[in-house]
Amino acid sequence: MKPKFISISEDIIEKIKSGELQPGDRVPSENELIKQYEVSNTTARKSLLEIESRGWAQRIKGKGTFVLNRTEDHHILRTLGSIDSTRRGFNESLKAEGFNPKNIVLEKTILQHGVSSEISGKHYIMEGPILKIHQVRYADDIILKDEIKYISLKLCPKINMMSTEISYFKIYEDKYNLKISDIKQNLSTMILMPQAEENNFEVSDPLPAFVLDSVVLCCSDTVVEIEKSYYRGDKYKFAIVANPEYYGNSVNTERKI
Repeated sequence: MKPKFISISEDIIEKIKSGELQPGDRVPSENELIKQYEVSNTTARKSLLEIESRGWAQRIKGKGTFVLNRTEDHHILRTLGSIDSTRRGFNESLKAEGFNPKNIVLEKTILQHGVSSEISGKHYIMEGPILKIHQVRYADDIILKDEIKYISLKLCPKINMMSTEISYFKIYEDKYNLKISDIKQNLSTMILMPQAEENNFEVSDPLPAFVLDSVVLCCSDTVVEIEKSYYRGDKYKFAIVANPEYYGNSVNTERKI
């Protein structure tokens, strides 16, 4: 008969293999395993260590144990329309999947004029002054994302003094006490030619890319952030949230490639 901690670890690994737990998702904590399987804290701890030792997850101190990215094609799955997914932030998500994130800032400046974005046929306008941040995002040594963010300095004064490696979403909520009400997003595709001005991916061949236009809303549909980003099409897959219920409630998702 298998030890209990082996049975629990195999149960969780099966959930990872089936896709119920995705790369970057948090594995149930010790306390959650104790309650779910009615075991001791020693057994729960050994279960998590077993999952980690077999290469399916890794522990991040102070945060928990997260599923590693072991997909054969090395695609990274991201969920559109999910506040919880956005709250985690780019760097934190990659660390949870076992990658080493790095950012290089190409531009960081303050604009006095406003900017706008069209999402699903509706225009969203953010008045100045605005912080513009243009950076490329790495996982290990590969550029995965070329990102431009515009952030309202009216709503977030002195946010330009902070590191660009933070999760801005958490800062909006925790430092500026903004209640995020919605995220509007458009996802399209294009081919980036090597010589194109907007191609910062350091590739010599045409590159398929996802183009994500995003608006973060708070305080009665006030725009706090506008983003336009390019994602490597050969490295990403996206999931879509259908009828999301935010802040900890369950959601239904439909995966899209």
